[in-house]
Amino acid sequence: MTTPDERPQRDVESSLSTLATRMDAGDLLPSEAVADALERLDRTEPSIQAWVRVDRKGALDAARTLDHAPRRGLLHGIPFGVKDIIDLKGLPTECGSPLRRGRVADDDAPLVARLRELGAIPLGKTVTTEFAYFAPGPTRNPHRRSHTPGGSSSGSAAAVAAGMVPLALGSQTAGSLTRPASYCGIAGLVAPVGGPLDTTGFAGLSHTLDAAGILTRTVTDLRLAYLALTGQDRPADPVRNLERPRLAVWSGKELADISDDMQTAVRCTVDAAVAEGAELVDYDWPAITPLLVEAHGTVMAYEASRALALEGQHPTQLSAPLNDLLALGRNIADDDYRDALAISVRAQAEVLALLADVDAIIGPAAPGAAPEGLSATGSPILSRPWQLLGLPALTVPGRLDGQRMPLGIQLIGHPSRVEQLLSLGICIEKSSRRPV
Repeated sequence: MTTPDERPQRDVESSLSTLATRMDAGDLLPSEAVADALERLDRTEPSIQAWVRVDRKGALDAARTLDHAPRRGLLHGIPFGVKDIIDLKGLPTECGSPLRRGRVADDDAPLVARLRELGAIPLGKTVTTEFAYFAPGPTRNPHRRSHTPGGSSSGSAAAVAAGMVPLALGSQTAGSLTRPASYCGIAGLVAPVGGPLDTTGFAGLSHTLDAAGILTRTVTDLRLAYLALTGQDRPADPVRNLERPRLAVWSGKELADISDDMQTAVRCTVDAAVAEGAELVDYDWPAITPLLVEAHGTVMAYEASRALALEGQHPTQLSAPLNDLLALGRNIADDDYRDALAISVRAQAEVLALLADVDAIIGPAAPGAAPEGLSATGSPILSRPWQLLGLPALTVPGRLDGQRMPLGIQLIGHPSRVEQLLSLGICIEKSSRRPV
């Protein structure tokens, strides 16, 4: 059983919205916010192991400079973590692999540079699975140390869940952000593929599928960060319940064995939405999602084998799962790859037509709570269909299973209506913060 001292720190001081409000009011200096974050990190990192490298001096120096600088926006003075496949100037981008050890980034990735421009302060690099695939790093789930935090954005999710930072960057190619957000009980946004959050400076696995993502404690925090990152750096307007939102309910049961607790969590969330006036829409998911999962696997393996062609020449320094993926990709015929892309194009048109009629698809973010054990990161299968289609995916926290482990609800939206998806997520989150 989880002991009280194992549970994540839940002090409001580590909330992005709270820190931003205090900073704006002049009640908190950037140097104080960074010092507080480092104190929480020192307290929890030994048992969580979310970080590859912490740049204490760089973060404190940057914060002290900002103490005396004009306020740059909503994220001024906010400490954040950077997944270790994303370039952070002056620090190595090692991708969880000995093959990249010591490769120092000459420049920030544009997404990191944008955060710095807004006054946010990088604290360092967070743990990733090997090349953002399956082989896990040392990170543990803040809710129960013997359970996986998910992957591949393991360290970013755990650092936010444990209260070390209020904001962290991640990425997703299969279920790399949605799953750890669900397992760690936090909010996560996977941006539309090719959308407003730039993936330049990311160590890519699949150019068709790779997407940037952000992790925060709540969906309200996500919305604030997203508005700032997309050039809408203004106080977020109050979120009002959407008038009779239309939701396409997805059980996910055609793809995975969904735990009883997760099924209950989805049902309770949907029932709460209906009680607030939501309308439900039926859709024949088994006719489309298994084909998308298969096509996703083809595209990812084919592109990964080419993106990591040089690394593939050193199989003894790669994990068995990654070697298997690269071998599979090398044996996929060009015609089969093109067929998989064609499936994606046809399905995208069909699902976008659905999303023109509904506000979101709602379903489980993962088959269940975080599995016990640290040798694997759980199944990404419930993210694969939507990642192939390049759609934004929002993980809404708040539900718990019978062992009080987190269960995330997944909302899939239209790529041109991300802010609306976040607003809907806030409304659903408010009704979800209670046990199943």
